[in-house]
Amino acid sequence: MAGKRIAVVTGANKGIGFGIMKELCAKFNGLVCLTSRDESRGFAAIKNLSELGLQAQYHQLDIDNIGSIKKFADYMKTKYGGFDVLVNNAGILYKRDATEPFGEQAENTIRVNFTGTLNVCQGLFPLLRPGARVVNVSSASGHLLNINGSEPAASALREKFASPILTEDEIVSLVNQFVKDAEAGDWNAKGWPSSAYAVSKVAVSALTRVQQRAFDADPRKDIVVNSCHPGYVDTDMTAHKGPLTIEQGAVSPSYLALLPPDTDLRGVYIWHDKQVVDWVNGPTPSLY
Repeated sequence: MAGKRIAVVTGANKGIGFGIMKELCAKFNGLVCLTSRDESRGFAAIKNLSELGLQAQYHQLDIDNIGSIKKFADYMKTKYGGFDVLVNNAGILYKRDATEPFGEQAENTIRVNFTGTLNVCQGLFPLLRPGARVVNVSSASGHLLNINGSEPAASALREKFASPILTEDEIVSLVNQFVKDAEAGDWNAKGWPSSAYAVSKVAVSALTRVQQRAFDADPRKDIVVNSCHPGYVDTDMTAHKGPLTIEQGAVSPSYLALLPPDTDLRGVYIWHDKQVVDWVNGPTPSLY
């Protein structure tokens, strides 16, 4: 099946990921692969899509497991030779009433939301074909202004994240320092917010900019990566408090996944209404 157009969505068995699957199954000219950590839930989602008249393929993928990522990459290479769309949607969020120590929340959230996403990218980017589209699902929390701990330390952190010569290794170093500061209990004094989710998503947004610089120098032409805030959506992650439907939450990531050739949107951060947002200076638009 080499040459067949393929799209991949992580964490796609429910919520926004499932909404993205519905959009891509209806609009993408090719095969859409639904991935999830839990196989039974993944196959149930495939069945739900089928009942809606939408066809998709399933493959297990746990972004928190290097072995799972490698197995999926080997499968994609062997079966298809490459692919064309990657939507990095999988992630976790501790609720406001979570009782786990903040250091534990920080370690787990960074490991899954940032490191897991980075590992998926490192494992799958070599398989992207020319013209591929990558979408990193961020959040309103992923805007740089959410690095808002004590000043002037927070300003220094924002400057580092916003650097036009920032590297992947430097982002890794920054988030690792956040985890250490969270475990030590002095994260706010060091400039970090009291939200591990915000730090993880700021890191994903910053990573997007770094990745696009690399793709701009890649011999494979017209590979584009962007990040987005999908909106405050009615999902398990928001304890069903979000006012938007999963279909509305799928609008911006699906839009980025289906960008036409030679698009001007390269390494940008967009809102749920597809508006390009100034990630460095803000201000951010309305959450809804």
